[in-house]
Amino acid sequence: MSEIEMIPVVSSNVESIGYDEGTQILRIKFLTGAIYEYKNVPIMEFEQLKNASSVGSYLNRNIAKNYPYEKAG
Repeated sequence: MSEIEMIPVVSSNVESIGYDEGTQILRIKFLTGAIYEYKNVPIMEFEQLKNASSVGSYLNRNIAKNYPYEKAG
């Protein structure tokens, strides 16, 4: 797993988020400890997720259904 700087977020189910602009990989660490990587995510999508009033809602509405992902770790 490549090194992506993780940013803690305030959320009822997400612990932290991180993004690698070079590979367009968005990494989400859930409070359960599960880590998922979403692929081909534009930087704009990450910025909007980071600034969303509800990270979990934004993730479900705009990212989870629109980008391929896999469980990491």
